[in-house]
Amino acid sequence: MTVSVTKPVPALAIAEIADADIAAVIALWQACGLTRPWNDPSSDIALARREPNSTVLVGREGNAIVATAMVGHDGHRGWVYYVASDPNLRAKGYGRAIMKAAEDWLRAAGMPKLQLMVRRENAGVAAFYQSLGYEEAQTVVFAKWLDGREPPR
Repeated sequence: MTVSVTKPVPALAIAEIADADIAAVIALWQACGLTRPWNDPSSDIALARREPNSTVLVGREGNAIVATAMVGHDGHRGWVYYVASDPNLRAKGYGRAIMKAAEDWLRAAGMPKLQLMVRRENAGVAAFYQSLGYEEAQTVVFAKWLDGREPPR
């Protein structure tokens, strides 16, 4: 008999990002290796905050930002990006807590499905999402830069 054990989700203080949080959030994303030269994190945050169908959620332990998730929807399905938990505080359940908050935000927006993308080389993160009940989709993602940039290689 196999018994599944669910880790408790810590009680982080989770709220939408504030102006004063932006530098700390970007620093966390950089510490987690989430930023890429072709994506300006400040612009990504501004874009997420511009419309009511997206935001950046920030999880705090005391005054420290220890987790984030950019969440939004296109009216059909939800998406999550920039999921981060402080690398010095891993295995405390912060990733689970911020993902639960992202799921709750999307559920409140009426989204029946959540999708996210994981880079192929990030097997550890794929295992994390599988532990939360996510399944690998049999979908190929195509992309095109609309601003004339060449795709990163």
